[in-house]
Amino acid sequence: MFLRPFILIIALSMSSSAFAQFIGKNQVSGTWRMMSATIDPGGKNIPAYGEKPHGLLVFTPDMHFVEVLADADVPRFASNARGEGTDDENRMAMARSIGFFGTYTVDDNGQFSGNRVEGATFPNWVGSVRTRDDLTLVVDGDRMTEKFRRPEGTEIRIEWQRVK
Repeated sequence: MFLRPFILIIALSMSSSAFAQFIGKNQVSGTWRMMSATIDPGGKNIPAYGEKPHGLLVFTPDMHFVEVLADADVPRFASNARGEGTDDENRMAMARSIGFFGTYTVDDNGQFSGNRVEGATFPNWVGSVRTRDDLTLVVDGDRMTEKFRRPEGTEIRIEWQRVK
């Protein structure tokens, strides 16, 4: 009888320290600023979010993420009310920006292994699950390269810098 609680205490303490070590290896955890973004339709590398891409990507230690990407050159709406943009203003804002959030996973080496989108400004992404087959994040020090392949095959490449 005494042995069972003792084994449970040891197992819990070992798993807690293993969890702490695992979280310490999470290579993507932190805040990242977008440095460049290109899209490659048919072999052309064109700016995905204009000449001045503006964005942040945050990975929390509790395995949540939020990503907001925008073109800094999108003109302001004539109206100062978000819900009162013209069709052209709304179309441009939608086409040149996106925001989404959800949860993510890392493998035993702390490398990004996938995510699940829980909410997005593009509703078709809500509920989607991405694996390394369509999304890779490779960390090299304080730089990270993201490659995302759209369903039709177009690749987007984003370069990130860790925010300190």
